[in-house]
Amino acid sequence: MRPPRVDGESWVLPVTGLVAEPLEITIDDLVDNYEPVDQFVTLSCISNRIAGNLIGTTRWTGVPLHILMEAWGVSPSARWLHITAADGFDEYLSVSLARRDERVMLTYAWDGQPLTQDHGFPLRVYIPDRYGMKQPKWITGIEFVADKGEGYWVRRGWSEEALVRTVSVIDTIATDHAFERDGQTFIPIGGIAYSGAKGISRVEVQLNDGEWTEAELRDPISEITWVIWRYDWPFEAGDHRFRVRCYDAAGNMQITDTNDVRPDGATGVHVIRREIVAADGQA
Repeated sequence: MRPPRVDGESWVLPVTGLVAEPLEITIDDLVDNYEPVDQFVTLSCISNRIAGNLIGTTRWTGVPLHILMEAWGVSPSARWLHITAADGFDEYLSVSLARRDERVMLTYAWDGQPLTQDHGFPLRVYIPDRYGMKQPKWITGIEFVADKGEGYWVRRGWSEEALVRTVSVIDTIATDHAFERDGQTFIPIGGIAYSGAKGISRVEVQLNDGEWTEAELRDPISEITWVIWRYDWPFEAGDHRFRVRCYDAAGNMQITDTNDVRPDGATGVHVIRREIVAADGQA
């Protein structure tokens, strides 16, 4: 399905339902009247398979939703935001979640530039620890309601909560970056680990059927982005199997059983099998 094309000149955001009075908000209202907040975010699609490419990290700019709700005069009887979008998508967001988590925001820019048409222009929502299916793009309306319904993808059999599942991936076995140390050749192996807003405490790598060995972690650029890991493997020529697993900040290991993306997101251990005959870029 092609992304919708929204006319930025005529676009307004109706805010209706259980508020002091109905409003129509423009992007200029958000940009000019509220202090912008930047946060680095990793967002993943619930249909992303293990080691798939439907995941990325970007700097988001917008306004925390709890600040907007205060300005809009949301009624105490409102329990949910019903968010609609130009592509026919809709979803429900808890009012209490938006109030207690300051990271929930309405976003109008990525990496310092207005959202593109392909990525949700002119406005999208960000909700930590949820897959993208819960986060409408091309927003066309927000209605505050007392009762929750089922969102677009929930009606089609996908997860009700869509909480991010902890995952780790091998992105590179860098035979062309081999190095020597104390007479031993090492090959860097690296990748990412991601657990939504739950953080990553440890990543481990296994060679063939050997013991799991802890990798080095780079400090993430924010608490809601992926973590980059690295393991320097003592090179040994042969046909090898590399596996990776990780633990969230609370010490919970990722689900290692293999599950398909539907309905709650993919799980399993990422495995790469490769014959490596030389540590000089030849495999």
